[in-house]
Amino acid sequence: MSAPLDVDQLRASVSGTGWRRVDVVEETGSTNADLVARAASEDIAGAVLLAEHQRAGRGRHGRSWSAPPRSQIAMSFGVDTAGVSPDAWGWLPLITGLAVVESVRELGVDAGLKWPNDVLVGDGKLAGILAEVAGTVVVVGVGLNVSLTEDALPDPRAVSLTMLGVSVDRTVLTGRLLVALDRLVQRWRRSDPALADDYRRVSTTIGSQVRAHLPGDSDIVGTATGIDASGRLLIDSDETTATVSAGDITHLR
Repeated sequence: MSAPLDVDQLRASVSGTGWRRVDVVEETGSTNADLVARAASEDIAGAVLLAEHQRAGRGRHGRSWSAPPRSQIAMSFGVDTAGVSPDAWGWLPLITGLAVVESVRELGVDAGLKWPNDVLVGDGKLAGILAEVAGTVVVVGVGLNVSLTEDALPDPRAVSLTMLGVSVDRTVLTGRLLVALDRLVQRWRRSDPALADDYRRVSTTIGSQVRAHLPGDSDIVGTATGIDASGRLLIDSDETTATVSAGDITHLR
C-alpha cells in the first residue's frame, strides 16, 4: 500500500497560493459531496479536501466509481467565482484537466485531454474530473489513478501511473498539482486568452473525427474543430458548426 498523504507537507507546499485550507480524511463517500455540503455553513472558496479512500466517487452523468485506499489522488477544491462571468465557469474543469496533464507530463507521461476533461494516455483514462456549483463557488473534483493495478481498476478502460511504469510520492504529486491549479485559476480569473491555446495544445479531441452523444439521445458526427470562449466544443458537421456544451464524446478511427 502507498504511504499516507502528509497533510503538513501539503499545507507547506501551497503556502503563498490561493489554497487557504487543506484537509485530508481517511475515508468518505465523495469529497465533492462533502465540500458542497460544507458550503451551506462555511466559506469553501480556497478549500481543498482529499480522501485516502473514496467509497462512492462520482463522475459525469451520475456514474460512480471506487478504488482501493491510497491508490489515487481523490481531491476536491472550491474556486470563488466572484467577479467572473458565469459564461466562463465552464472553463474550470477544463483547466483542471490541463493542470493534471502538465503535472504528469513532468513525470514523462504522454497524457492528453479528451474534451471536456478526461485525462488520457493512449486509450486509457488516467484521471476524471467533475465540477458542481455551490452558490458562488464551483467545486471541482479530481480522481487521478496513481498506484492502481490492473486487477483493481474501477473501469477496464482506466490506467494508472504505476501501470505506465511511473512511481511517484502522492504527497509530492498532489502538491505540484495544487500549485499548477492555483497558477491556472489565477490566469482564468484574469481572462488570459492564452489559456485556450494551452488547452488546445494538449487536446486529443480537436482535429479528430468524433461522435457526440447529446442529452436527449441525439448524436452529432463530424470533425471537432475547436472550443469557444465558454469552453464548449465546436463540431463541423454537414456544412454547419454545432456547439456542444455537454455530451459523451467518442473519437472515431
